[in-house]
Amino acid sequence: MNAVVIAVLLVLVLSLARVNVIIALTVSALVAGLLGDMSLAETIDAFNTGLGGGATIALGYALLGAFAVALSHTGITDSLSRAIIGRLGRHPDNQAVTGVKYALLVAILLMSIASQNAVPIHIAFIPILIPPLLGVFNKLNLDRRLIACVLTFGLVTTYMVLPVGFGGIFLKDILMANLVGNGLQMQADELMGAMFIPALGMVFGLLTATFVSYRKPRQYEEKDLDGSEHVEHQPLSGTRIAMVMVAIAATLGIQLYTDSMIFGALAGFVVLNLGGMDKGISSQDLFTQGVRMMATVGFIMIAAAGFAAVIKATGEVPALVDSIQAMIGTDKALAAFLMLLVGLFITMGIGSSFSTIPIIAAIYVPLALGFGFSTPAVIALVGTAAALGDAGSPASDSTLGPTAGLNADGQHDHIWDSVVPTFLHYNLPLLASGWVAAMVL
Repeated sequence: MNAVVIAVLLVLVLSLARVNVIIALTVSALVAGLLGDMSLAETIDAFNTGLGGGATIALGYALLGAFAVALSHTGITDSLSRAIIGRLGRHPDNQAVTGVKYALLVAILLMSIASQNAVPIHIAFIPILIPPLLGVFNKLNLDRRLIACVLTFGLVTTYMVLPVGFGGIFLKDILMANLVGNGLQMQADELMGAMFIPALGMVFGLLTATFVSYRKPRQYEEKDLDGSEHVEHQPLSGTRIAMVMVAIAATLGIQLYTDSMIFGALAGFVVLNLGGMDKGISSQDLFTQGVRMMATVGFIMIAAAGFAAVIKATGEVPALVDSIQAMIGTDKALAAFLMLLVGLFITMGIGSSFSTIPIIAAIYVPLALGFGFSTPAVIALVGTAAALGDAGSPASDSTLGPTAGLNADGQHDHIWDSVVPTFLHYNLPLLASGWVAAMVL
């Protein structure tokens, strides 16, 4: 069996068995290299070389964690929670609770969508926006798995269909460029129409998660962001509110200007240290708590970069794509399904849909044209094959981002509360809707 398939399956099996994701990625990288005819030294060298690819993001998350903890020590989290819960009254009825619940979900969804185009900060907003809301989620008994699904929907679906911001990079700079470069005659205005049907699969998954899977209440403990029992902070003053607003604006503005989460988070942390936090807590303690809070996510990102480097170094990804040709025969429907399935495995292993397209487009385009697929169908096939696995991969920022925010108090498991829910609600419908798009377009 192909080394990529075995390695990805091993990551998933070990992760589902509650083996630490970092260990699962490291062990699976070693297995992938050895099965891919690389020596032990070559495998380790490729893994070590790849680690640097995740270091920048990991440091950015560590600083965002420090900023999030500092933000919690301004009293903003308590005030926000009291304000929202206060609107419900002392004895809220079910209708009032439901109204607040769905208002929050819509607000989070819109922010997630905007983070891909209107304010293209990608996942950097999550450690800023979500931790202060955890107390509100707890009061409403809101299932955090649903929040993870809402966030992932906005992060993934947006770049699939809207050619602005990160969507412009995915659709035009990467997808279209690689399709045209491999012989497909197409126009830019065909992109959105071709990806519309696959996106409907994502919509179906979001509606299922919201109104079926996670509609029931779920209980969480009241804890501070460092995982300790919740402590009431000093009430907010006008000056402190102003400092919080300046800190958030500085974080987002500097990140947009420098294209760096590191310097954006650093700016916000410094502003809060100048007068926005409770007295009696040192900036060093806050920084340590924030780094500890984000340490797992950061190290997963670093290990995932090493794993992806080994996967690419084996040379088994093109071999995996090539192998489907012998299995297909003349069955067009089977060809579409297998191309999507292979895309799912590749993206789940690499952790990035943006990096998957150049790998598969060179073979998928001539293969799809040989089977007589139309231009929109080829766009849908390659675009969906790349997007598959972005939701549901242990190594994807579309699952790591939500975990970083929702696990700020240590009550949200990355695999069972982010990866598994997003895999079931998005990859399965996307696989079906992508196949339908390839067959009807």
